[in-house]
Amino acid sequence: MSQESGSGTATESPSQAASASPRAIRKLSARRRPEVVAVLLFSGGPIFESSIPLSVFGIDRQDAGVPRYRLLVCAGEDGPLRTTGGLELTAPYGLEALSRAGTVVVPTWRSISQAPPPEALESIRRAHEEGARIIGLCTGAFVLAAAGLLDGRPATTHWMYAPTLAKRYPSVHVDPRELFVDDGDVLTSAGTAAGIDLCLHVVRTDHGGEAAAALARRLVVPPRRADWQSGQRHLDRSLPEEIGADPLAEVVAWALEHLHEQFDVEALAARAYMSRRTFDRRFRSLTGSAPLQWLITQRVLQAQRLLETSDYSVDEVAGRCGFRSPVALRGHFRRQLGSSPASYRAAYRARSPQDDQERPPAPADLAALRRTTGVPIAAGHVPVSQVLTAPGKPDSDGFAARVPEQPGRGDPADGPGRGRLRAGRGVGAALPGPRDRPVG
Repeated sequence: MSQESGSGTATESPSQAASASPRAIRKLSARRRPEVVAVLLFSGGPIFESSIPLSVFGIDRQDAGVPRYRLLVCAGEDGPLRTTGGLELTAPYGLEALSRAGTVVVPTWRSISQAPPPEALESIRRAHEEGARIIGLCTGAFVLAAAGLLDGRPATTHWMYAPTLAKRYPSVHVDPRELFVDDGDVLTSAGTAAGIDLCLHVVRTDHGGEAAAALARRLVVPPRRADWQSGQRHLDRSLPEEIGADPLAEVVAWALEHLHEQFDVEALAARAYMSRRTFDRRFRSLTGSAPLQWLITQRVLQAQRLLETSDYSVDEVAGRCGFRSPVALRGHFRRQLGSSPASYRAAYRARSPQDDQERPPAPADLAALRRTTGVPIAAGHVPVSQVLTAPGKPDSDGFAARVPEQPGRGDPADGPGRGRLRAGRGVGAALPGPRDRPVG
């Protein structure tokens, strides 16, 4: 998707237009209405994610220039349905109502370790076969994957769960770096707020930019989030928890401790006493990621941290992260984070002072404030104007809002970058492991 426009009039990128693939052109069954949106709820889901499509598609805002949808809130299993906060919900419709919907939204799923109800999966598959558009927000992507609708497709989900999605469903091309992915008749979004972005995208697709902009004004959110203008993209260096008991964990730990050295995947395979082919296969089976792309991501992440916390030049950062040249760093950094190293540092430093005012003080700072003011100040109860802060970090939810480009070939970890990383092929290694409870 193209960069955000405050007026909501930005044009779609070539990759967005490319999403109108032949499989996206499906004839809707005569009994299904395009303006009818079914939201499928399950017990145990977080209420915020569940409420996003209800707010976007369930409120009549025709006075603001937003065409009206007809909302069907459907229970995906026998009730009562309880949210993570203990609230009890009663859905007015059951699975049978999905037969009328032109769009089916699964806003969340209660646990990535549990299989969704077979009856719900069958209803989703039938809706898709009859031409309905299927949308999975956040962990709702696991429901779509369990139904087989993401096989061979690009998709995204919350970055914390992307490694598990890739490992459990290896035919899904998972890319946790996207705000959302529009693959025509199947769409997925990243965590929490990205669900709003995807729902606005659906309104924009159905009724145009003006309608989406009008809705965004009513929701008090941007029509499209900026594409890396603030340098806020999030990466994480952890791996899925499953790797902890595997012999490869020692090799991975060594690699993370020696990123400043120049070594390649062949060296890692040798440390594991495996052939390169066996090492690649074993690493991918554990993480859902190719080791080459994992290594690139770790070097970029180390560079990101050095740019945030040090005054090293870009050339020095490249050397301290194991890149053989600054050109290699710049190429990989831009592909991973959508920005040059210099631009990222400038944007990070420009926003840090403001963010620092919102951060609680360290214990030593609290002690200093107590001595200075004579007031027994507790953590979390310090006036913002008095807080002595530590350096800030970028937000974790600032993913780039775009539809994935066509996949290309990966680059060597130490090369100058001659091609694009394959979308969704390197998700596991830069991300933490699975947890049961969905997060926002």
